[in-house]
Amino acid sequence: MLSELRIENFAVIERIEVCFHGGLNLLTGETGSGKSIVVDALDLLLGGRTSAEMVRTGAERARLSGLFAIPKDPELNVLLSESGIEPEDGELWLEREILANGKSRAFVSGRPVTAAFLRQLGRFLADIHGQNDQQMLFEPEAQREILDQFAEAAELLDQVRRAWRQWDACRRQLSELEQREKEKLKLADLWTFQQREIEQAAPKPGEDAVLEAERRRLQNVSRLRELAVAAYDALYESPESVLAGLRAAGRRLEELSRLDPSFAEPSQTLEPARYAVEEVALALRDYLSGLEADPGRLEEIESRLAVLDKLKRKYGPSLEEVLLYLERLREDLAALESYEERQATLLRSLQELEQAYDEAARRLSELRRRAAGRLAQQVEEELRALAMEKTVFEVELIEGERSENGLEQVRFLVSPNPGETPRPLEKVASGGELSRIALALKTCASGAAVADPPRTLVFDEVDAGIGGRAAEVVGRRLKQLAASHQVLCVTHLPQIAGFADHHYFVEKQMTGRRTAASIRKLKAAERVHEIGRMLSGEKVTPEALRHAESLIRICAAQETSLSKLD
Repeated sequence: MLSELRIENFAVIERIEVCFHGGLNLLTGETGSGKSIVVDALDLLLGGRTSAEMVRTGAERARLSGLFAIPKDPELNVLLSESGIEPEDGELWLEREILANGKSRAFVSGRPVTAAFLRQLGRFLADIHGQNDQQMLFEPEAQREILDQFAEAAELLDQVRRAWRQWDACRRQLSELEQREKEKLKLADLWTFQQREIEQAAPKPGEDAVLEAERRRLQNVSRLRELAVAAYDALYESPESVLAGLRAAGRRLEELSRLDPSFAEPSQTLEPARYAVEEVALALRDYLSGLEADPGRLEEIESRLAVLDKLKRKYGPSLEEVLLYLERLREDLAALESYEERQATLLRSLQELEQAYDEAARRLSELRRRAAGRLAQQVEEELRALAMEKTVFEVELIEGERSENGLEQVRFLVSPNPGETPRPLEKVASGGELSRIALALKTCASGAAVADPPRTLVFDEVDAGIGGRAAEVVGRRLKQLAASHQVLCVTHLPQIAGFADHHYFVEKQMTGRRTAASIRKLKAAERVHEIGRMLSGEKVTPEALRHAESLIRICAAQETSLSKLD
């Protein structure tokens, strides 16, 4: 429901703020006062196309904003959640800003959004039926929803959608499997070669590090021998070796300890040092005995490292990565062998899911076919009461491919004039006719056991070219819809205005040399005066006022009878 609408510097509107309410909200005013501009502003707020001409002359930008109480709808909740938008107390602020250069910006509860998102969101908030070409009623999806609501097909449609999601998921899974298989077959020979190359090399984790250490030793045998000999001599072999010095020092400490027993304990710590030097010297001797140049072994190592380096360059920066790549090759090649089995399993599942979908979709199609004729008949009856006596209305079901909404598309066809072939709605209906057709459709659909979620229904020009009895019927139908939806309607006819729950007056005023439109909600006495003006013209006579009071009472009495009928 639209709770509040703010318009600033838009067309002839300088600034207005208006609160709307549940029930039937009617906008009246003299011709050219700007009533339809309010509807246009609401259309733009819900994602309509903008242009620079919409900005009030001399202003830098136009601003539109509206506060909506959102309906309880799972699809709407998903849309808002995916967009990171969280309603506050069940309400959303929609904002649209149009710059003088024609560019625009949009926001929902302070979050920047695109015009396309506003259009998505608008489907859940309002239906606008008026002069603009951007009618939701033209959309095949909207026409399908009306037929399905009339047919009370919600449960069956839900079954079709569940079956379609399962079938489509299996179909995509099979397609992805086959696509991967095609790609893998192209690579199968390469994978086999790579697997053979790695397996023949038979690398081991850490093997390259061990070989590199051995190669380094063999490449430096002369230097290693030189260093080991020098160290052995310094520690053990030469007359001035460390071990000789330690032995000489030990003899002197023994003599010192005999002369002064207090130093006996410190002198004993020298003995482990002597043993350590001896161990190192023996290790050096053993090392030297095994240290020999081996050109053959060095060549083997160089050859092996070359093989390992090639593997690392091709398949991984380390041998560990090479071995992991080998495991992946084995898995992919094994998967190729099991492809036919997995394909057969998916094909069986797809066939079963296809049969389940087709069965549910056929039942839905049959339900739609039965409902299409009844809907067309009831709409024609409504249109006759709305002064479109000669109009032919048809519901066409166009067979198509499988989809989440069934096997067919729905298209409304209309012929306003006798002898003409019915054509798609958007090609033949004028603004006023569209509004009445929309009113007829909404009236028929509202009679379904399960009504559509409450939205704001906006009608402009719904009374174009009618009067008398037809105008009264339009008023009654609007009142009937207002029992379950918020209805906003622009009207020129007092017979419709008499049914208003909330009556708003739109007028143009001169401020200096500028014209500005304004809107205000009428009190009871003001409402009588406005309906009197609509009855008699510019000069409101006492008789017109009495007639207006009578009309309001008659409409109220009809409202009571409608409530009792419900």
